[in-house]
Amino acid sequence: MTTGHVYIAQSLDGYIARPNNEMDWLLRYNKEGEDHGFDDFIKRMDGLIMGSNTFKTVLSFEGEWPYYMPVFVMSKSLTDADVPEHLRDRVWITDKEPADLMDYLARADWLTAYIDGGAVIESFMRVGLVEDIRLFTVPVLIGEGRKLFGNIGRDVSLELLSTEDYASGIVKSHYRIKKDAK
Repeated sequence: MTTGHVYIAQSLDGYIARPNNEMDWLLRYNKEGEDHGFDDFIKRMDGLIMGSNTFKTVLSFEGEWPYYMPVFVMSKSLTDADVPEHLRDRVWITDKEPADLMDYLARADWLTAYIDGGAVIESFMRVGLVEDIRLFTVPVLIGEGRKLFGNIGRDVSLELLSTEDYASGIVKSHYRIKKDAK
């Protein structure tokens, strides 16, 4: 079975993006030389599952596509034609539900999947398909925007594995989803 892993940042008041999906507040805290462990994390993943808003946001970044691994974009509105031609061998659009997608990926020999994007993370949490969460809390209040967690439909118990603070003021909390919570 493929396991889902989350690596995401939020403002201190729990937002992952502004209402217009802007993440300017986060980029201000990305200090040169401050290693948050993303490279080590991503090396352990077989691929990435993201939502359409995250996909559109990453496409808007300057520079090259940042992921060397296969990427599945969960969307009910996008099609493969919405993927830029130079990414069509690495990025696929899917309308599968989380459990069906994870079954498909397990048959493709994926052991680990990086789950990214608020709605996608929430949908995987709702059906118990997230193994752990690396949550980076940024010391800024933005007041409104897209919340990381909405209605998951049940309590989800977490076990704190570690915390780490950085000179920028960012705090990383690494949680494992308790087995009784799945």
